[in-house]
Amino acid sequence: MEVVVSTRNKDKFREISEILEDSSIKTVSLEDFPDAPMVEEDGDTFADNAAKKALVLARFTKRFTVADDSGLEVDYLNGAPGVYSARFSGVGATYQSNNEKLLQSLEGVSEEQRKARFVCCVAIADEHGIVGIVEGESRGIIDTQQRGDNGFGYDPLFISFDYNRTFAELDPSEKNKISHRAKAFAKAKDVILKYIKENS
Repeated sequence: MEVVVSTRNKDKFREISEILEDSSIKTVSLEDFPDAPMVEEDGDTFADNAAKKALVLARFTKRFTVADDSGLEVDYLNGAPGVYSARFSGVGATYQSNNEKLLQSLEGVSEEQRKARFVCCVAIADEHGIVGIVEGESRGIIDTQQRGDNGFGYDPLFISFDYNRTFAELDPSEKNKISHRAKAFAKAKDVILKYIKENS
């Protein structure tokens, strides 16, 4: 089955495709649908945004679609940046500017108060409606400086409790075992394979 991964972010598409890899699943990105609409992520939760994207794009592409919304929640910041993770530093936000703002927001804050979690919510839809919604999380703390050259987004600052290294210091195979996105898309993969079995 051809499954549309509703992202134009090449980093995310590569990571998601590796997690979903299966002989029954062929992943394609929105790069294959240049006229696909941009879906405004205006929901109050990750689940709201993921469901909206999945449904709009499943109906547009007439294909089975998975969409995720993910972000970072920092305890000291009362769950911020949360659903605003990608645009934390404002209009024109980049990975670097978001990381710099996060470091500034936590300047002088103790390690105990720097606890955080990455959250990923995945919605799966066909053109008739939502098939399932699943979630994954990864817990850790925010470092005081960026470390590592792998990954993207807040990866250079997020120290995983599983490895005691930042996500950006892990190679993809390590990250894809324990990341929030890996956990969520592993669950999504089960939903997709069940759907394929029931509809083949």
